[in-house]
Amino acid sequence: MTGYFSRRRREKLRTVEFPAGWRRILMNNVPLYQRLSSVDRTELEAHIRVMLAEKHWEGCGGLELNDEIRLTIAAQACVLLLHRGADYYPRVKSILVYPSAYVADGERHIGGGIWEEGEEARLGHTQQQLGAVVLAWDASMHGSRIVGDGRNVVLHEFAHQLDFENDGTDGTPVLDGNPQYASWARVLGEELKRLREADATGGPALLDTYGAENPAEFFAVATEFFFERPVELEARHPELYAELKAFYRQDPARI
Repeated sequence: MTGYFSRRRREKLRTVEFPAGWRRILMNNVPLYQRLSSVDRTELEAHIRVMLAEKHWEGCGGLELNDEIRLTIAAQACVLLLHRGADYYPRVKSILVYPSAYVADGERHIGGGIWEEGEEARLGHTQQQLGAVVLAWDASMHGSRIVGDGRNVVLHEFAHQLDFENDGTDGTPVLDGNPQYASWARVLGEELKRLREADATGGPALLDTYGAENPAEFFAVATEFFFERPVELEARHPELYAELKAFYRQDPARI
């Protein structure tokens, strides 16, 4: 729940003029911004203002943060907040950015439903209790500029944060009511089952089979494809597209 003074502060931030130089950075680096209507661009810019002001941004591994890095990442994260009465990822206190992939303990998906434990190079990471989103800058820039490959580490990690807002890691963010929860559970459950079958058998799949790991990863991967390859997602997975469209209150296949 956002307090009175926090709401007032955000209202003031959202009305501050967005610098022309910042807008040029978004036009150069963020195609998801470029394709928005002027009304949605204005809303996104207001959200970016709040994200930049409220989160602690820190460069890691020798990376010096600048406006380009912060804006490019914040813009992608804020695309997920359009039209939704944003609370700006309340569990996220810090956004930590490495210059490139960093090494951490974890599991690596090697296909066919098989996972391998050990150190792995990561492009991004977040956890429910971590209080931070960790990103590799080169991957964040690549995912932003290359729209159409279904891979966007910023969208992926911040989709996890939306999942966490429902006090779980089950791939179910906060929805509008019981009917939507029921429909969400049915559709995403069926789609996850299909993806797991494709992963196990090597069958064709539009979605990245990394999403077969669990419902949380499925939601994050589906989010990437919803914004990056919406026309294909709607054509091949119309019910999944409809659920994401209702949740995000956006229809990127029509842009």
